[in-house]
Amino acid sequence: MTEATQRKAQGELRLVELERRYDDFVAVNGIELDVPPGSFFALLGPSGCGKTTTLRMIAGLEEPSGGRIFLGTEDITNTRAHQRRVNTVFQSYALFPHLNILDNVGFGLRQLKVADWKTKAMQALELVKLADRAKQKPRQLSGGMQQRVALARAIVNEPEVLLLDEPLGALDLKLRREMQIELKRIQQEVGITFIHVTHDQEEAMTMADTVAVMRAGNIEQLGAPAELYDKPATAFVANFLGQSNLLPIEVTSITGERATVSSHGTSLVVEAAAIPSEAPDGLRLGIRPEKLRLVEATDTTWTNKLSGEVSDASFTGVSTTYLVRMPWGQELTVTQPNDGTARAELGDQVTIAWDPHHAFMIGVD
Repeated sequence: MTEATQRKAQGELRLVELERRYDDFVAVNGIELDVPPGSFFALLGPSGCGKTTTLRMIAGLEEPSGGRIFLGTEDITNTRAHQRRVNTVFQSYALFPHLNILDNVGFGLRQLKVADWKTKAMQALELVKLADRAKQKPRQLSGGMQQRVALARAIVNEPEVLLLDEPLGALDLKLRREMQIELKRIQQEVGITFIHVTHDQEEAMTMADTVAVMRAGNIEQLGAPAELYDKPATAFVANFLGQSNLLPIEVTSITGERATVSSHGTSLVVEAAAIPSEAPDGLRLGIRPEKLRLVEATDTTWTNKLSGEVSDASFTGVSTTYLVRMPWGQELTVTQPNDGTARAELGDQVTIAWDPHHAFMIGVD
């Protein structure tokens, strides 16, 4: 399987001004996308953002209203679904209940009259660590095992691109996290391009090399998970990928690599490079809850400090999450690790601080 996979991983998937309209509703709005061969790519966004419609157009299950789809140099926009070198794994496993696991995995190969279908099917089952279950029926397997069978069936004929449509949505939390690790391992081993559709930001960030965050039929931001999390381009991305504290600011001065901004009458320092070149509707400074720290009011080692009252405290074991009400009424979320430092109590007056390089800045959406 390795040689064939390496050969097939040469094809790059490209979407050029791809759109899908339903009467007056625009589901996908002329998106442009390049998916590198052999990568694990995620389309992430809330329900109705267009990610599944995009996936279905790539699979050939939905006809684009405009634009083109390329696999390598081949234009597959009008190619029938079964003729594309693309397979799909859905949330519903769609296994044949009357066939054993080996026959389920090898079903497509048998239809194509592949002589050594059993060997190939067993290799696929070995890859997903289910070779010992080959003779069992789907009903004898757990949900996670059935999902792995569906995955083996999809990769057994070595497609160039594997599409995963919310494949872990039906699993419980613990099993879903285990399958995230398994999916990443399998993708790295076979080298096939994976395109994963999900609304779960943790799932996308755990597995994907690159994430495209979608909103209302458009790609809001594209990048590596760490880049999207640490430097979101918009408030939507900042709040969809975890929590963010957003403060309205005005830039008062820029000196070299640092800039001074004002928020609710308080002077703060930020990195000049973080200020967007165009922000006509104003700016907001963002800080992730885990980048904030509770410090002594007299601690002069911190450049940026704000004071407020603890309005809520939730201990979760590894950390404590506080809501700290600012004098102007806004509540900031602070996640303090359980590292032995004293914990604040409800009603305490506290000072929160952060390093300038931990903040990001965005324009008003």
